[in-house]
Amino acid sequence: MFPDVLGAAIADYYYKNTPGKLWVYDTVGPRVEMKVATYFRESGDMPDLEQIALQECRGTVLDIGAGAGSHALELQTRGIDVTALDISPLAVHVMKARGVLRAMAGDIFGFSTGRYDTLLLLMNGIGLVGNTEGLRNFLRHVKSLLLPGGQLLFDSSDVSYLYEDSLLPEDQYYGEIRYRYGYKRAKTEPFSWLYIDYETLRKVAAEEGWKSELLFEDGNDQYLVRLKQVA
Repeated sequence: MFPDVLGAAIADYYYKNTPGKLWVYDTVGPRVEMKVATYFRESGDMPDLEQIALQECRGTVLDIGAGAGSHALELQTRGIDVTALDISPLAVHVMKARGVLRAMAGDIFGFSTGRYDTLLLLMNGIGLVGNTEGLRNFLRHVKSLLLPGGQLLFDSSDVSYLYEDSLLPEDQYYGEIRYRYGYKRAKTEPFSWLYIDYETLRKVAAEEGWKSELLFEDGNDQYLVRLKQVA
């Protein structure tokens, strides 16, 4: 079983158990530190994109890849019925300790509990699909989790700028990037994470029976989108 590296960093930070640095290794640049405090932001510290996403949430919400639960907690304060889902058991433990009323550990691809008005993935949570084919599988799977008229809200980025000094890869979509997390002496196995430009997303979504609505662009190649199933 792979070590729960991100969950360990989140738990150590929350419980003050000698927290260390969380490192992100990828295939296109040097390692970078991911500030664990980012997962514990208050509402006022969240960027405009996330603020808008939270405002657009309605009905029952499934927060996918909820991390330490900051978005779920903010939705709760607004009286929204939210369920937080994360693949990390340690992160779920922290969410519950922080006051998230309904937090569950699990992989979205195997998740089939309940139906929701809004599916929410923030901090580029849609990247968990791994690649464009994984995105297609995700869009097919989550149709069974949405109530009639439901919506899918998430952000992503166009990362073509990463290749300014080199050619875009020819054997795969350029936004499919391999990562590893490192924390203290543990590292995850390499995994694929997807960053997708809006036009490619819109095309893939349309082919899978979804219509796209661009809600926000931050001027730095990051955007927020709403998907709804075509009637």
